[in-house]
Amino acid sequence: MADVDGLLIIDKPEGLTSHDVVARVRRALGMRRIGHTGTLDPLATGVLVLCLGRATRLQRFFIGSDKEYIARIRLGFATDTYDRTGKPASPMAASNEVMEEQVKAVLQQLQGTRRQIPPMYSAKKRAGVRLYKLARRGQDVPRKAVLVTIHTIEPLLEGGVFLHRHPDGTADFSVRIRCSAGTYIRSLAHEIGEQLGCGGHLLALRRTAVGSFRLEQAIGLEAFEQLAAAGRANERIIPLDEIPLDLPAVILSASEVEDVRHGRSIERRVTASGLYCRLLDAEGRLLAIGEIVAQGAAVQPRIVLY
Repeated sequence: MADVDGLLIIDKPEGLTSHDVVARVRRALGMRRIGHTGTLDPLATGVLVLCLGRATRLQRFFIGSDKEYIARIRLGFATDTYDRTGKPASPMAASNEVMEEQVKAVLQQLQGTRRQIPPMYSAKKRAGVRLYKLARRGQDVPRKAVLVTIHTIEPLLEGGVFLHRHPDGTADFSVRIRCSAGTYIRSLAHEIGEQLGCGGHLLALRRTAVGSFRLEQAIGLEAFEQLAAAGRANERIIPLDEIPLDLPAVILSASEVEDVRHGRSIERRVTASGLYCRLLDAEGRLLAIGEIVAQGAAVQPRIVLY
């Protein structure tokens, strides 16, 4: 099929990297220009926003979106990857002494803006080399802490119980987390275990939202592949004009449309708290993203889509 432009919300299955998902959607659609707006570990499932065709030029406006997750955390020991795929990195410490109130108090303390050190098993780079590659060589190098915001961590009850204890001395609990982009939930799980003194790691992770995109809008990877094979892929693709960009809109005149298409700035007073705006033609089609310049008295096209 011909290249399509827009967004596709995939419910990523466990066991695949985000790149694996992109590769499969490329094959399903027979097109190359596809990118994602935020990596999910193979362990994780849930919302993965893909940009198709011209929409790849809009990725920057989604990469920084807040995220929402449901995380399952196990207390009792830490792992080298901070999740269940890794090797134990601390002795088994029975969590029987840990009370629910202590766990909830630690969760409360983690909320707010704080600095977080990325785990060694991550895609961050040091001197051009991915950290996880260094970790696999047995190297543990200093990492720069990054500023993240944990908006909320909400304890979740299952069968009316928060902390589920096991005969081997481990205990599991689930939380709903809303946080800024760049937050490592694995690192939070590790830190919770450290603060409780019994070690901890991430057992399962499901991303339920990226910005305004919710899990309810997502389609499973295999289901989308079947839809694409039947020639019905457009049923699940959000077209450019319907992408929910939180930017002010500027309706262009016919002459301004030509200026924008040629990359020329237009004189237009725009009152906005941000730097960018959407430039639309009279029919409401998204033509470009403009930067508000000259103290808000002009707009310079920065991303021309048509």
